Amino acid sequence: GVIVRTSLHSFLRPRQRQRQFHRSTWMTIPKNTWPRFSRPGISMTLLESRDGLQYFTFEHSRDYQQIQFKFLDSVESMDPNNIVALLQMNPYHIDSLLQLSDVCRIQEDQEMARDLIERALYSFECAFHPVCSLTSGTSRLDYLRPENRAFYLAGYKHMMFLERRGCPRTALEYCRLILSLDPDSDPLCMLLLIDFLSLRSREYNFLLRLYQDWEVHRNLSQLPNFAFSVALSHFHLSQEDQTESKERERLKHKADLLLQDALIMFPGVLMPLLDLCTVQPDAAVSSHDFFGPRSQQTPALAELVSLYVGRTHTLWREGGVLLWLEECVREVLRRVDAKDPLVEDCQNKRKQRYQSAPLNIHRHVILSEIKEATSTLPLEVTTQSVMGFDPLPPLDSVVSYTRPER
Repeated sequence: GVIVRTSLHSFLRPRQRQRQFHRSTWMTIPKNTWPRFSRPGISMTLLESRDGLQYFTFEHSRDYQQIQFKFLDSVESMDPNNIVALLQMNPYHIDSLLQLSDVCRIQEDQEMARDLIERALYSFECAFHPVCSLTSGTSRLDYLRPENRAFYLAGYKHMMFLERRGCPRTALEYCRLILSLDPDSDPLCMLLLIDFLSLRSREYNFLLRLYQDWEVHRNLSQLPNFAFSVALSHFHLSQEDQTESKERERLKHKADLLLQDALIMFPGVLMPLLDLCTVQPDAAVSSHDFFGPRSQQTPALAELVSLYVGRTHTLWREGGVLLWLEECVREVLRRVDAKDPLVEDCQNKRKQRYQSAPLNIHRHVILSEIKEATSTLPLEVTTQSVMGFDPLPPLDSVVSYTRPER
């Protein structure tokens, strides 16, 4: 650790600041402390345009491919100093920047970790195709191509740094951007995160619009995070002073029904949520088997529930929210005891629907680093080596070049 740190600092913080011309970029502002930028050998190609969408891909030059092979050798050596040495020669090599950023983060040098990610994004943005627009929502980038994955990952890591630094609204913009690159496959499962960032930035109406627009074709209500967060958004809107009283009543009634439905569909959320909010459930709740033994769930559903609870429990801890939750829990138990048909219906759906989690959910859980969720990952994931620069690569990758046999 010490060797890495000293060599890192001497290399990454050059003594003299070089004034240099930088092209204007949207995602990051280049810093004077960065090494002089020379094109690292990444370009972007427009593969096709159809139905108003543009399909792009990043490409690596021959020279860049050679650096990529050296990078893979460095990773296999398990010595971060080899990546530092590679970056000294090639200061804008993307995967080296991502990998070293993870090393810095583990060593708790957050500032350096963030700086390296920004440099990777800058390197990408300088390679953009002239017609590629990140803000239009019509540019697509296929995650199946390895050259494109680092852009997703750099965007994701940058977004998480923004959220931790108290910039949730900007983080939400990055979340929307990453989702727009491949909304059908959603390779990093941004739909499991977008509700949290919407709530954090108080963009309640945005979340409700997204839910209405996507529910029909994506069944968002079957994701615990949407079931609970959409209810919570209605609740917050019902508490806003500027909302007129009739509308407040309507929103509160809707919030109550939605939260009750969420608790009936996903009863496994309640106990871990109260536990993380350090709230003791009252006897009527803890002695009732609906939120106890009967709330058992498949491993795939447990993964989604643990992720949601681990990520959002702080949003449920607020006084008014906890009182409302308590109110709805009481009503749910009344409905369970009264044999409400929805209860059995949801129980059957839970058994049928959540058989196994797809790869992108596991990938999201790994990237989230939420310990409640990572502890639920299945053995086939936890027993394989996961690379930070390409976690759980898709099984049907579109490979354009391969490393030579050694």
